[in-house]
Formats: sequence, structure tokens, C-alpha cells
Amino acid sequence: MCELFAMSSRSPVEVRSSLEAFARHGGLEAPHKDGWGLAYYADGDVRLVKEAEAASDSECMRFIHEHPFVSGVVISHIRKATQGRLAMKNCQPFARELGGRMHVFAHNGDLDLARLRTAIRLEQFHPVGDTDSEYAFCALLDRLRPLWRRPIPAFQDRLAAVVRFAAEMRALGPANFLYADGDVLFIHGHKRSPGGGQPPRAPGLHVLSRACAPDQQVVITASVPLTQEPGWHSLTSGELLAVRGGEIIARVRIAARELAVA
Repeated sequence: MCELFAMSSRSPVEVRSSLEAFARHGGLEAPHKDGWGLAYYADGDVRLVKEAEAASDSECMRFIHEHPFVSGVVISHIRKATQGRLAMKNCQPFARELGGRMHVFAHNGDLDLARLRTAIRLEQFHPVGDTDSEYAFCALLDRLRPLWRRPIPAFQDRLAAVVRFAAEMRALGPANFLYADGDVLFIHGHKRSPGGGQPPRAPGLHVLSRACAPDQQVVITASVPLTQEPGWHSLTSGELLAVRGGEIIARVRIAARELAVA
């Protein structure tokens, strides 16, 4: 199964060391060699780089390591194909414009695409590739489109929409995902396959918060911890975090069949 990585910080930072550790999972230390992608925000836009080859062997990834960038929000994905052929259009993250903002999405899991298509009919947004992940992203954007008819909808409205979307996706299969709307990074943990034919189980994502300096805060999330440092904690199945500027501003958990927002 694929792996996810994301970072949110108060001030733009380099993520070279974290990306280097993450890229090694893309065919060198783990079998995720079917593609990779990287998206980061800069000057109100998103730079997106994707390749249908192993990240650990990629000259483009080496170039990024040797010419580091700074950003306040970064999302990356390494692929082990479960749905869709090996092609750049099926590599993640995916990025689309909505409401004058760039929205970025990456998913780790294996949704029932036939049931997804039956349950959610797409309207304005449609996938370029043929993965369950991109279809889910288009479904999310269709859900959010009414909100984004005005500049930067209220955070609570966006949070509620993402929570409902996450619940729909969990009913269709493992649904770990990262979604950024140019203001907030949403992190949803669910279940992940441990490999060896074993069924998916929690945790699907791990999170680390760092206070690097008095004026700097950083939140990092990854499918598996990327360092040995203390502080990594796993998300419970169905847990959703909203992060802005390196600070967790909302946490939604499923408890006793009810949503509890902290």
C-alpha cells in the first residue's frame, strides 16, 4: 500500500531531510516503487511534480534534494499501485483550482471504486486518470463547490464538509488522506495494510509536532514515523486533524458512534 507525507509550518521551511527519508521508502527501504509525487505551496500557487517511477531512483527527486525549496505546506505520496495502470496521471498528489485557490489531495488506501461511483455521481470535477483516489478527490471538490462560491468559506463549514466526506470514504475501504485548500491542511487517519496479505488495521497515519524556535511551529504527518525522535503519535481510526501554520486547530474523533470535536 502507498505512503503519505505532509508538513505544515508557521513560517516556510525546508523539508529536505524528511523528504529524503520518505523517498527511501519509494523502492529502496519499502516496495512503493510505482510512482511518486510532491506538491508544495508557494506565492499562492502550487508546484506539482510527479513521476511514474520509483522515488529512490529518480533523478528529479535527487535534483529536489540538491536544490531544496521552502514552503509552509508540503504534501507527498509514494505509490504501490492497487488501482489504475502505471502512469503519471495516476500518481499523486492531485491538484485542482476551486474558488480561486489551489486544492491538493493525496490518498492511501483501496476504495471500492464501483461502489464509490454508484454512491457519488460527479458533477463539475472529473478524474484525468483511473484511480479510486482521484475519483474521491473529485467527489470532495464537488461537495465543497457550493461553499467556495465566496472567498475562503468559514473554517467550521469546511471542516464539517471534510468530516462528512471522510465518513463516506471509510465505508468504502481504507481512507487515509491529506487535503489542503490553501489555508488549512486536513489529515485523516484510518486503516493501513501491514502487508503479507494481512487485513488493513489502524493506525493509518502518524503525526509529530515540533516547536523549532519561539516563532516556529511545525506539524509533520507520515504513514510510518520517519525519525527515531520522541513525539510521534498514531491517529486513531477515523481521526481527523485540521492544521494551520504548524498548529493543530481542530481534532475530530469518532467515539461511541458520535462525532466529538475538540
